[in-house]
Amino acid sequence: MAVTRKDLGELMVEKGWISPSELQQARQIQQTSKVTDVGRILVENGMASEKEVANARALAMNVRFVDFDKTRPDEAAIAAVPAQVAQRHNLIPIMRQGNDLLVAIADLSDPTAADDVRLASGCRPTFAIAPASQIEETLAQIYSGAVAGEGVAANTGSDLGPVGGGLAGVMTDVETYKSRGIADVDEGEDEVPDAPIIRVANVVVQQAIRDGASDIHVEPDRRGLRVRYRVDGVLREEMSLPKYIHPPLVSRYKIMSNMNIAERRVPQDGRIAVAFENKEYDLRVSCLPTLHGEKIVMRILDKSSVLIGLNKIGFLPEVQAQMESIITQPNGMILMTGPTGSGKTTTLYSILNKINNVEVNITTIEDPVEYQLPGISQVHVNRKAGMTMATALRSFLRQDPDIIMVGEMRDLETAEIGIEASLTGHLVLSTLHTNDAPSAVTRLVDMGIEPYLISATVIGVLAQRLARTICKNCKEPHEVPAHELRHFGYRPQTDNEMVQLWRGRGCDVCKGKGLKGRTGIHEMMLMNDEIADLVVRRAPVADVREAARANGMMLLREDGLRKILEGVTSPEEIRRVVFTAGHAA
Repeated sequence: MAVTRKDLGELMVEKGWISPSELQQARQIQQTSKVTDVGRILVENGMASEKEVANARALAMNVRFVDFDKTRPDEAAIAAVPAQVAQRHNLIPIMRQGNDLLVAIADLSDPTAADDVRLASGCRPTFAIAPASQIEETLAQIYSGAVAGEGVAANTGSDLGPVGGGLAGVMTDVETYKSRGIADVDEGEDEVPDAPIIRVANVVVQQAIRDGASDIHVEPDRRGLRVRYRVDGVLREEMSLPKYIHPPLVSRYKIMSNMNIAERRVPQDGRIAVAFENKEYDLRVSCLPTLHGEKIVMRILDKSSVLIGLNKIGFLPEVQAQMESIITQPNGMILMTGPTGSGKTTTLYSILNKINNVEVNITTIEDPVEYQLPGISQVHVNRKAGMTMATALRSFLRQDPDIIMVGEMRDLETAEIGIEASLTGHLVLSTLHTNDAPSAVTRLVDMGIEPYLISATVIGVLAQRLARTICKNCKEPHEVPAHELRHFGYRPQTDNEMVQLWRGRGCDVCKGKGLKGRTGIHEMMLMNDEIADLVVRRAPVADVREAARANGMMLLREDGLRKILEGVTSPEEIRRVVFTAGHAA
């Protein structure tokens, strides 16, 4: 498969991984030992690590080196190679792009590995070198069911146990289900811990958590079943399953989330409690009847994610200082604005976590309660029982609160009671759906709130977006003409000015995307006398925006520009999340 171009030992000396004397000692052992491989001698005698030797082999043979401490195999690649082929040749499929398959192997001299992989997968394999022990350990995790961590546990109280195999295991379980002719999961199958459908349901959830997904979409169509994950705000297809697996899989998720499995005509909502790899998650499950059957969407809520500090949300130093100054005020209203999925709730919880202490009484009303915070009284909306946000807020005022958090200002009644609470000495936190910070005051006026009440209560508005960040593992600099950044507010010094930016070239960690993780893009408007006067006079939102800018407010695109120039994200990402049709925030 490859031809050695350079002596392994000499290359390791060049790289500084061993000394010339160690190489000489290994050569002497080689002459008197049955072991002829210098690399193996170096490892067995403690002169070099297995990882260093494997890296040197890759350099000598001019192929890629893979370190599984930093690389996670792509599930699409794993699904392409049967377990018996991978185990026979001690190899791991890493990444699949079309018909090209990158495979990590310990021994490039294996004469039949390439043909076996090609025949089994239908792909063109390209081989990389990885340490043999890492491949063996990863093989055990992927194909032998030995997955670290706990299994997925439903709120029914059952422990479903560890599930391994990834997508390859899913397809095996799907075939097992078909061969057994199991009628439906709701006919007692949930009581069988190793039932194929249960394992399929668990792997779908486990893999989503491993990939850092925020949502799982299980979507039927005319011919099959598609599973997609939303990772860093963007949906991607993870697997395609046969149509016959759809009814039992949906029934399994409905059982786990305490839905009525006999009802298939109306939408239903439920919840699943999950324990995985020593962490707890909540899955908010929505079931929607569609033309081709019921669609399941699960929102994954990581209970530990809200305990992050304000300094990890992506605030620029000056914006964070402004936020920390207003959240210590004794009264007033602070609003978070932005579209669904822009991180408003996470920011609110991070604020609550920061100001939460034994000296203050914090109460929240949410629909639903997404995260549970210790030391805070959280109330869940229950419209059937008459517990709306408005009725809860009225009760809160008799509970001696210091700080009140309202999940969303949805109607006039809720907004009026929130305004009243802030006027009577309480700090109120809430969210609105507007494009930018200045539009929040206009939205409140449109809801029917008197402008003088808005100017008297609102002390700050934070608009937020989430942009994907450049992958740190494959980050590289590049230059662009400065004029390309004009629409972000950049002012070139000369016509031919070039600006150094950063981009991700694509790697195993980011699955070739060049982007991994997300950061916040913010616009903080602090209320002052001039803005309050404009609000009272019902001035156009453009005038409010100009006054806010004069007061130090940085626009979303300007905040984004700072993060572009600092190498945090890319111009394309800021353009995607900040610039909307007819509006450049």
